[in-house]
Order: sequence, then C-alpha cells, then structure tokens
Amino acid sequence: MTTLPDPIRILGIDPGLRSTGFGVIDRNGSRLAYVASGCIRTDDSAGLPARIATLVSGIAEIVATYRPTQAAVEIVFVNVNPQSTLMLGQARGAAVAALVTARLPVAEYTALQVKQAVVGHGKAAKQQVQAMVARLLRLPGEPSADAADALACAIAHAHASQGLGALATSGRRVRGGRIL
Repeated sequence: MTTLPDPIRILGIDPGLRSTGFGVIDRNGSRLAYVASGCIRTDDSAGLPARIATLVSGIAEIVATYRPTQAAVEIVFVNVNPQSTLMLGQARGAAVAALVTARLPVAEYTALQVKQAVVGHGKAAKQQVQAMVARLLRLPGEPSADAADALACAIAHAHASQGLGALATSGRRVRGGRIL
C-alpha cells in the first residue's frame, strides 16, 4: 500500500491595492483540495500607508489562520497607466513583504504562466480562469475574479512544484530536462 506524502498547503496571492485576492489549497501528491479563498479590500479614501497596512495585516491574519507552508504571488504586469502600475507594484511589494516576514518561501508567476497552467493557454479570459478553478477544485460555484486568480496562482505553483520543477527547487539543478 502506497502512502501519500504529507499535504503541502499553498497560499496564492493576486495583488491589488483596491482588492487583493487570496486562495489557499492543499496539494497531496497530484490531488488538489480547496481550503479557503477571498479578498482583502482596502478603503479607497484612505491614504497609501493605511491601505498598505490593511494588506499586510490581512495577509498576516490569513497566514496565522490557515498556516500555509508555501506561497505564490502573481507578478505585476506593466499596463498603459504608469501610476496604476506603480500602485499595483506597491501592493505586490506589501504582499511579498508580509509573506517573507512570516518566513514563507515565495514563488512568483506571471499571469501568462498562471493561465497556461490552469486553462492551457496564456490568453485565457478571466471567466475561463474562474470556470477552470471551480472545476479543478470541485467547487460548487465560481469564486470572485480576484479570488479565482489567487487560487489559480496556487494551482500553478502546485503544478510547478511537481516533476522537474520539484527537483529544481529541491537543491538540484535541471538543464534541458536532465538532472545535473
């Protein structure tokens, strides 16, 4: 009889200054299980320091509640509005700082990598991501867009940390599909 390794609890984060999505899943072998998801919302009328404080304390509370062993954060894309990109980058920085302060290893994935891992192609629409996340985690309904993106980030990390990706993160180097 084969025993499965202990489950790995992964916290996915989709950073945003207005709304930061979070998703927590367990990976046990190749099985994924939904644990929790939601959004940390900040007050639009508050100043930047207060909004950053809300994000940091919200992530700290999620880490304390669900006790993840790994974290995955979506990498910020550059958009047309430089001010929006800067604000998004500050939210992402706050999220990463909160995670490393909690001593979690943090992996980073682009939106393209996340969509590729969950939907099968990098140009997937938000609705497609929501539908596939619900399907992969056997949810009764679709999560909100921000929560779905965070869950998708956690799923991408779960997939990346298996196979050759797991070897690469276990201290071994992989080049061209070969273990060095």
